[in-house]
Amino acid sequence: MKTVRKFSWSKFLLFLLILVLIFIITVIGIFLVETGPVSSSKKMKVFKVEKGDNFYNIGSKLKKQNLIKSEFFYKIYIKLNQPSELGAGNYELNEAMGTEKVVKVLKDKKNQKIDEVQVTIKEGQNIAEIGEVIEKNTKVTKEEFINAVSDREYIKSIQSKYWFLTDSIYNEKIYYPLEGYLFPDTYSFEKESVNAKKIIEKILENTEKQFEPYKDKNIHDILTLASLIEKEAVTKEDRKLVSSVFYNRLNSNMSLGSDVTTYYAAKKSLKESLTAAELNECNGYNTRCKTMK
Repeated sequence: MKTVRKFSWSKFLLFLLILVLIFIITVIGIFLVETGPVSSSKKMKVFKVEKGDNFYNIGSKLKKQNLIKSEFFYKIYIKLNQPSELGAGNYELNEAMGTEKVVKVLKDKKNQKIDEVQVTIKEGQNIAEIGEVIEKNTKVTKEEFINAVSDREYIKSIQSKYWFLTDSIYNEKIYYPLEGYLFPDTYSFEKESVNAKKIIEKILENTEKQFEPYKDKNIHDILTLASLIEKEAVTKEDRKLVSSVFYNRLNSNMSLGSDVTTYYAAKKSLKESLTAAELNECNGYNTRCKTMK
């Protein structure tokens, strides 16, 4: 005669509890993975929040820029956490942040960046060329920029703020007092409020930092010679050779004989041709002349 096993509710409930726990742990695990970092890349990306955006509807944009793994799980996170109002503006985010960090950055209005424009000044560019770059990337025209860097009254008004701006820049032979003092770098400016003077002063602030180790040197003379070497040579090794030639000529009381100064004196690019008159004209720039006026 077979014995009938009694149904054990306690064992059934224990089994059910284990299944529920496994399910919960699995869901939590998937949630943590899907709201975690997209990659290990910490390269910053600019994420733009428009007026009217909220945390819920920006999920697709975050996913498109590869800043979150899953739009679905991102929205679940938002539902669970109910972050505060989202402010319009630009934010810097990266793929290594994960959903929690992304939301934390977006929640803090201190991280908002007003629309900015970037201007990159390259080594060897003169004032006119820098003016063209500024006009191309900002609402400031080349003419406005050149007028500002040529305005000696304005330059005198800010001269005391920058120790490296000595009275040497006011030599009447110099076309632009600030030529050579605008350090090559990439600069960011507020798109709407930028003007020529703000651009100049931000660049000069960077120039001051770069020149700090040379505070006991004659900056004006160093910049003058460095600008010639920059235009004459392309590689680091070539610059060393050109520098050596120039210093030998100076020590021998010879003219530098640099064609780039002749081009600059004539306000022409190196791609243009010089006339005989321009080649032989003695002025404050043409170092082909033994005596410069």
